[in-house]
Amino acid sequence: MTETLIPLVGYASKALTLLIIGRVIISWVRPRTINPIVAFILATTEPLLRPVRALLPSIAGMDFSPIVVLFGIQILERVLVQVLIGMANSGGG
Repeated sequence: MTETLIPLVGYASKALTLLIIGRVIISWVRPRTINPIVAFILATTEPLLRPVRALLPSIAGMDFSPIVVLFGIQILERVLVQVLIGMANSGGG
């Protein structure tokens, strides 16, 4: 079971990373019309970015919340993978 979950954690981490990078690019381009892809990216990333944005002040108009969230995703991925490996080694999966 854990052999299946480990790649799944990696895929989810990479997908969220790509969505956040897409969100940053969208903020630079500022498309005039909201298409379904842009709406999906905004709806998916906003719940992750909003709490960090509320805690982290904007510095010189720059929003650093995507950087913090990307670090958090990477840390969470590593922790989850280590926990799953530990479960697999102890016979829990």
